[in-house]
Amino acid sequence: MTTDPTLRIAIPLFEHMTALDAIGPYEVLQRLPGSSVTFVGEERGTVRTDNGFLGLVVDAALDELPDPDVIVVPGGWGTQALIADDGHPIVEWVRAAHGGTRFTTSVCTGSDVLGKAGLLDGLTAATHWSNFSTLSGLGAEPTGTRVVEHLDERVITAAGVSSGIDMALRLSELLVDDVAAKAMQLMIEYDPQPPFDAGNVEAAGDEVMTRLITYAADRR
Repeated sequence: MTTDPTLRIAIPLFEHMTALDAIGPYEVLQRLPGSSVTFVGEERGTVRTDNGFLGLVVDAALDELPDPDVIVVPGGWGTQALIADDGHPIVEWVRAAHGGTRFTTSVCTGSDVLGKAGLLDGLTAATHWSNFSTLSGLGAEPTGTRVVEHLDERVITAAGVSSGIDMALRLSELLVDDVAAKAMQLMIEYDPQPPFDAGNVEAAGDEVMTRLITYAADRR
């Protein structure tokens, strides 16, 4: 087994992000021996997630960590503001930092940020099922695969929310080894046994989709 005593992992935070996109991978990666996880952002302070109920704290400005070893970009509807701005600081930071990372990764609509930064041109990529058209417009080829990796390009993308944990476990294997990844899985007791089979569009069906659309409209 090999470990890296200076493995610096950066997770950018922004307004209206989805908390679990960041915290799921964090719970895995912060347990790797020798790793450090820093929540970065445009400026230090609190950002509000999704509907504003939960705040997460940015501990370092982007320019305080310009060269992380690993980047994990979360998603959420807040990514819309990031990709609407041709020079958004987070997009520019991802583009610049990617040149020196071991892996640049995303969860859910965080793939839009990678696409905007030009990291997914012509590549297959995972994202939330509702985001395929947006990601396609950013140069990627969306796929329903839960985790998509392009190791030569050092890019890994994960689908919606909970798949970020799957991605982080695979990343643990790449960074250390499969035993380390399994140890991380056991540490967080990640043994999913959901009571319903409704975690993808095909399985959920029309009735569930109709209810979801109603709920989503009410929470915006």
